Amino acid sequence: RNFMELTINRVGKNYARDKWGLRDFSLTLTPGVWGLLGPNGAGKSTLMRILATITRPTEGQVLWNGQDINRSPEALRTVLGYLPQDFGLYPNLNAIEFLQYMAAIKGLERHSANRRIEELLLVVNLMEARKRPLGSYSGGMKQRIGIAQALLNDPRLLIVDEPTVGLDPEERVRFRNLLSDLSGDRIVILSTHIVSDVEAAATEIAIMQQGRLLRQATPEALLRAVSGWVWEWLVPSEQVADLRRRCVISSMQRRVEGVRLRVVQQQSPHPAARPVEPDLEDAYLYAMSSARLEQ
Repeated sequence: RNFMELTINRVGKNYARDKWGLRDFSLTLTPGVWGLLGPNGAGKSTLMRILATITRPTEGQVLWNGQDINRSPEALRTVLGYLPQDFGLYPNLNAIEFLQYMAAIKGLERHSANRRIEELLLVVNLMEARKRPLGSYSGGMKQRIGIAQALLNDPRLLIVDEPTVGLDPEERVRFRNLLSDLSGDRIVILSTHIVSDVEAAATEIAIMQQGRLLRQATPEALLRAVSGWVWEWLVPSEQVADLRRRCVISSMQRRVEGVRLRVVQQQSPHPAARPVEPDLEDAYLYAMSSARLEQ
């Protein structure tokens, strides 16, 4: 396959006089799975819509292999797969009818489209449910048919926006595994506010906050940044409120004898606290909180 690069160059999106959904956002993406992490309202969906050529940026530019996608969107659209957050299905169509309809919209030739549909139904494990109306599908099945439509044209750029919201834990794991399998020779962008979604699949992580890029790093580099800074200990429940004001708490578990706290900071927070191995949730929360302190 040929060279593939998506360059986001100082992109901004202005919604009202002083309300920016995105500001001065730059990132260069190459093949692999990119986890775009950030809280709701961080500007992830705005960025995804700009990359999918649905929304135009107010400033800056996006280049696909050196071509400005605003000036010539077709070059990207033919190799784009997109699963938006509020992906709508036709409840009365079955999986085959729906995928044939989507293939027609994408301008795929009918014979090869039918072959591709069969392949994809196997990939997303919906072969047995292919004749059932989509209205009868579970949340996880709907997401899988959504991925299938995004893959119809074997995209070089696959954009998936908040795909696991509303899925049960088992469906979520299945969906993540599916995304890992798909990476191959393409750029996959997985936009989410759920850290464990990117933990399994992502080769690169970009953390967003308030429309800006906070950090871009491999999962390993993010973990190294908080190595030796994660602590756990048991705290009487009446002390928790005070600690929440002073520390970055990445998890709390209620026990009979108190609350098991997990805290991210450089120095030991308490004589009884013991250092533990960091996970990606710790690294993400630390990146978010240190950015808040710098503001």
